[in-house]
Amino acid sequence: MTFEPLRFAGRTGQAAETFAEDHLAIMTQRRSVRAFSSDPVPESIVLNCVRVACSAPSGANGQPWHFVVVSDPATKTEIRKAAEEEERAFYDHRASDAWLDALSPLGTDANKPFLEAAPYLIAVFQERTRKADGGGTAKHYYPMESVGIATGMLISALHQSGLACLTHTPSPMKFLQKILHRPKTERPFLLLVVGYPAADAEVPVIERRPFSEVVSQI
Repeated sequence: MTFEPLRFAGRTGQAAETFAEDHLAIMTQRRSVRAFSSDPVPESIVLNCVRVACSAPSGANGQPWHFVVVSDPATKTEIRKAAEEEERAFYDHRASDAWLDALSPLGTDANKPFLEAAPYLIAVFQERTRKADGGGTAKHYYPMESVGIATGMLISALHQSGLACLTHTPSPMKFLQKILHRPKTERPFLLLVVGYPAADAEVPVIERRPFSEVVSQI
C-alpha cells in the first residue's frame, strides 16, 4: 500500500456556510417520483452520477457494488413484467394489513408503468465476494453498508443534476439477476428509476420528522 498527499480543495469560512445552506435548500426539494417523462436524458449525465457512486467509501476499499444502467426498451419491458408479478403477490397476500395501511396514503399498487416510461433504470447489485489478489475469492467487509452509502451518493448526484428518481424494491428481486445476466456472487440491492418528472407529476404531501427529534448534539 502506497500513500499520496490529499488533494481535497475544501471550502472554508463564509463560502462553506453559503454552500451548506444552498445544498440544504436543493436537497430538501428531493422527492420520490412515480410519474416520469419519456424525454431523453443525456447518457453522460447518468454515467457521471454513477461515477460519483463508485467513489463512495467502502469497507477495506472492497467496493462491493455493480451498477447496471438500462436504457434498452425491451429490457425495461421485461423488468416491468417480472417486477409487477412480484408486486401482485405482495399486494395480494405477502404484505401484512399494517404494511398495506402504511402504503395506502401513497396510493401505490402493483402497476408500475414508470419502469417503462422512464428513460433509465439503474439496477444496483451487492457483491458477496470479490476476486482476491493472486486468485481465489476474498470476503467483503460491511458490503450492505457500503452499497447503501454508494446508492445514497448516486441519488444525491442524480437530484443535483436535475433528474428525478425512485427507489424501487420489489421483493424478491432475483429476476434482476436473471434478466441482467449477473453472476451468483451478486445479489440485487435495489432498482433506481431515473429521468425527468412528467409535466403533471404529483407527490404526496408529507412531513419530515422534526430535526430535534432525529438529531442529538453532545
